[in-house]
Amino acid sequence: MTELEKIQALRHELHQHNYNYYILDNPIISDYEFDQKLKILHHLEAQNPQWFDSNSPTQRVGGGLTKSFETVTHRFPMYSLENSYSIEDLTLWIERVHRRLSDEGVDMGMSEVAFTCELKYDGASISLTYTNGQLVRALTRGDGVQGDDVTQNVKKINTVPLVLQGDYPADFDIRGEIVLPKEAFVRLNEERILKGEVPFMNPRNTASGTLKLQDSAIVESRGLQCLLYAVAANQSVYTSQYEMLQEAKRMGFLVPETAKRCRSLGEIIVFIEQWEHLRSSLPYEIDGVVIKVDDISLQERLGYTAKAPRWAMAYKFKAEQVMTRLESVSYQVGRTGAVTPVANLNPVYLAGTVVKRASLHNADQIEKLDLHIGDTVYLEKGGDIIPKVISVELTKRIPGALAVRFPEHCPECKATLVRKEGEALHYCLNEDQCPPQIIGRIQHFCSRKAMDIEGIGEETVALLVNHRLIENSGDLYQLTPERLQGIPRLGELSIANLLEGIEKSKVQPFDKVLFGLGIRHVGETVAKKLAKAFFSLEQLKQATLESLVAVEDVGERIAQSVFSYMRDPKNEPILKQLKVAGLNLELNEMAEMTGSKLAHQKIVVSGVFERYSRDEIKQLIERNGGQIMGSISSKTDLIVAGDQMGPSKRKKAEELSISIISEKQLLELLGL
Repeated sequence: MTELEKIQALRHELHQHNYNYYILDNPIISDYEFDQKLKILHHLEAQNPQWFDSNSPTQRVGGGLTKSFETVTHRFPMYSLENSYSIEDLTLWIERVHRRLSDEGVDMGMSEVAFTCELKYDGASISLTYTNGQLVRALTRGDGVQGDDVTQNVKKINTVPLVLQGDYPADFDIRGEIVLPKEAFVRLNEERILKGEVPFMNPRNTASGTLKLQDSAIVESRGLQCLLYAVAANQSVYTSQYEMLQEAKRMGFLVPETAKRCRSLGEIIVFIEQWEHLRSSLPYEIDGVVIKVDDISLQERLGYTAKAPRWAMAYKFKAEQVMTRLESVSYQVGRTGAVTPVANLNPVYLAGTVVKRASLHNADQIEKLDLHIGDTVYLEKGGDIIPKVISVELTKRIPGALAVRFPEHCPECKATLVRKEGEALHYCLNEDQCPPQIIGRIQHFCSRKAMDIEGIGEETVALLVNHRLIENSGDLYQLTPERLQGIPRLGELSIANLLEGIEKSKVQPFDKVLFGLGIRHVGETVAKKLAKAFFSLEQLKQATLESLVAVEDVGERIAQSVFSYMRDPKNEPILKQLKVAGLNLELNEMAEMTGSKLAHQKIVVSGVFERYSRDEIKQLIERNGGQIMGSISSKTDLIVAGDQMGPSKRKKAEELSISIISEKQLLELLGL
């Protein structure tokens, strides 16, 4: 077997295993075996770059940076759906369908029109284009006429097949919904709260926002899924909607086993009532049911209005609400000092779970609701996940009830709270002596996405802080077995694991250390960009506001936060402790790749690259004397183009006779 045949065979096998795992939920090999086969394929592809395939299983792994998302016209418009909120609305729509078919000369009784009922997934609409069984492009819905090209990010979603199974049309689009499963949403918010960040409001908006993230590695980590529901092509491919769903599943798409063909209004109502009752048991959000005329030829006869198909109707569920009593309001202090009010409630069952607490968000929300202790309040789950108080039943207010007033002092350390101009939250600025802030910062430093210190969770951090063994993250590296002996709940094995985890963390790269410092507004992605822009902690300390703002995705607010942190005298001892402990406080990658071969050249970098990220390509150019330009003009000397360079940019470059080179050619030019 030749190298090419080995590569093709492995690609085919791994695509099949992905299908078995993510679509059929029936894996036939272990995760370890899959990973080993993937490593072999990685190696073979690296040895044979001439056979690169953008839809290889290896392209799902790792990150890629996209600075902007090209707007592309949909080949087939993405229409909205007409909504109904009652059985009466639905009945009138079915009557209109029957009347219009009759006007079109279709002689059939109302009872003879079959409908396919499907769940209305609550996420971000997507259109996927496949040519010869290969994923070509993924576009957001946008305005229905054109959408943003998010192909690079969509390829990170495991339930989107890169290569189709079995029989499939030669060229078609398939429409679906990108959703964030409830479990993944809860996990993501738990991580954000742990880091002192504001939790996301609902899975739908989070899914939509995730599709537009610049770093596809973050997209991959969030666990999005893609549920498919419609095929669009130049000519009818299937005879019925229900048949299309079954065929889509056979091609390798994730199509839930919930659709049903109904032949009467009564059957449709049963379907609606069934799923309104069972919606909380689903792993993803739905906000209603979509009813479609099943026969594709009848769909074509019915046609479209300017905005929606006449052959489909969305029945929207009402948000579930319950009443309960507000027992008290408590206030949580995060690692950044942000104070969040929490409603403590008489336990009540809502949308599948017992709710005892609900976020009140901020002082403005409390004032808007005019909350009083003992009030009877109405609850909803935002996006069917996060409980929130939406209103008060004033007729049931207890005479003399005390109004809820946001505190003026920190509930933990009694420092005066401050609300900065333009911000909704109140902050405790006593960060050095406020216990929850101290514990939160150290816990963030130890978290998986920062230093990933095993053996030390929230309770252990609190234990060490309360016993005055640590006051900051630098103190972790001063711990010894002797100092830890005698601490409650810390036996010999726990101590050994904790110290081993701390020692192993010393190998974490500079960007993880930087993220772990917990600088306000500096998330994981920004930390990576700062590390690559300044290469070391010492250079970052010397950075001016202007040079910080010049870094991609670093605005004035982030720049000011980093600038202030690096110049705050109280942080210097912590940074010295980390340096003495031997942590990586500089970026060694590409340190020797310097020269003047591109001196005085104005260069535009566009597209996605194989060996280096776009930021790293820019660094290489600047280190060799080149000047990075944001857009193509007559002053541009050279364009370094990767995969997915926009056609408009390429056309403009050709019109201006500007040379375009690949990543490989750039590296050859620099002698790398």
